[in-house]
Order: sequence, then structure tokens, then C-alpha cells
Amino acid sequence: MLSEEDGKKLVKLARQTVEDYFKTKRFVLKKDEFKEKRGVFVSIHSFPDHELRGCIGYPDPVLPLGEALQRAAISAAFEDSRFPPLVESELKKIVFEVSVLTEPELIVVKNPREYLRKIKIGKDGLIIEHDILHRGLLLPQVPTQYNWDVEIFLEHLCMKAGLMVDMWLDPKTKIYKFQAQLFKEKTPNGEIIQFNI
Repeated sequence: MLSEEDGKKLVKLARQTVEDYFKTKRFVLKKDEFKEKRGVFVSIHSFPDHELRGCIGYPDPVLPLGEALQRAAISAAFEDSRFPPLVESELKKIVFEVSVLTEPELIVVKNPREYLRKIKIGKDGLIIEHDILHRGLLLPQVPTQYNWDVEIFLEHLCMKAGLMVDMWLDPKTKIYKFQAQLFKEKTPNGEIIQFNI
């Protein structure tokens, strides 16, 4: 578990990484204290209406947290294919959110319907895998934003992976769950809080 102070440092580092990119026109990895390998996502939202503006990250603990965060921040700002790249004038109109993930854990079931009781809304994020071509992830905060139940959550997870909505019922489909600590700016470049989903 990260302390709230560490979470604040991570959110500041995400914003600083993007701001520095606008100044120098290149990405240079900053030295930081977060050396443990962790999964992390950086989400960027418009302010004050909180529309998603970019969200990219690393589901698995493949890089040191500080490096993964900086790379995710750049990708969320400039490489999320759902949105045009961020422009500098938007920096005063966006808030950064950081989700630090636990290691994904395969949910073992004999019958796929068991997922409905093994997944907890507001606690679990999900990753779906079906063959090598289809993989999708939804963070734990997503279903709470839309008041989804577990079945709707699973259907949207399938869509995120480019699958039919009922592919979570296919015995060949693997579903993993993870949890996240969430930290975000309340206002652009403003107070940073840890929040519960």
C-alpha cells in the first residue's frame, strides 16, 4: 500500500512529465524514488465536467512504478487513439488521476456464472483474455461511475477487448481481477486527494 503522500507525489510527477514534454518537445525519463515494479494507469479528465480525455497504463508490474507512471502519462496525453493529442492550452482545464494496481489474479471458476458472485463492484478491476488477439481492461472505478452491476461490467469488458458481449461465458475466456489505490487532483494543478471508489 502506498501512503497518501506517495500518491500525491505520483500525481504531481504525472502532470510534470506532460508539462515538461510541452516545454522540451521530447520525453526524458526523470529520476524518482518509486523503484518497485507495479501496474499503473494515468487518466486525464476535463475539468469541471470530468469527461475522459485520455487513459493508458500498464496492467502488469513490468516496470518500476515511477518509470511506468511517466510513460503512461505521456501515452495518455498524446497516444490514446480515442482522443486527439493534448494541446498545451488544455493543461489549465484538465485533472490527472493515478491508479496504482495490485498484481492481476486469475479468477478460477468451474462455471462462468460464478463470476457474478466472485467480482465485487467498487473493489475489483478486471482484465479479460480470449486467445492472443483479444485482451481488455476496465479499472475498478468504471462500473461505479455508470452504476453497472457485475454482468453489465463483464459485458463492457468484453466489448473493450473487441469481443461479443457474452464471451465472458466462454470457458476458454480468462478473467483476472485486481484492486487499485486512486489519487487525483480535485482541480487542475490543485489539491491532490486519495479517494475511495
